[in-house]
Amino acid sequence: MARFDDVKASFWSDSTESPPVTDEQVGEAERLLGVRLPASLVELLRVRNGGYVADAWNAFPTTKRTSWSADHVPFEQLAGACEPEHWPSLANTPYLIEEWELPQGLVLLSGDGHYWVALDYRACGPAGEPSVTWFECEADLDELPLAKDFRTFVEGLTASDDFFDETE
Repeated sequence: MARFDDVKASFWSDSTESPPVTDEQVGEAERLLGVRLPASLVELLRVRNGGYVADAWNAFPTTKRTSWSADHVPFEQLAGACEPEHWPSLANTPYLIEEWELPQGLVLLSGDGHYWVALDYRACGPAGEPSVTWFECEADLDELPLAKDFRTFVEGLTASDDFFDETE
């Protein structure tokens, strides 16, 4: 498990050229979503406001099989606190929750519609520290808790290349 500051230093892909998030953008995202964003998420967004994650941090290990893999889930992008037309954006959460029939109380961080990695505020409420959960929209496994909070999630990220490819 990596330390948060070590991951933060190399979290973003070189292909991500997004400017840092502003205080105004964080405030607007929190107002739109009706939640307090985790400080560790805001720290990452202060480096770059969303985009592709470096290959060293693009997967999270699991102990249960998902539609994606027997032992991990992807985390290739992180949504930013920006306008909805700038994908990936946290601002798309309300629309996507309705479109994909996801539970209320989530903030979508990454995904493609068939799956999502989300901040899960259902247990802690909008001012609490959300857990991170995997959601599948088209499989028998509906959701899988990944980490108790966003910082722990980030510290658990690793490279997808570290996992056995079942197709090999």
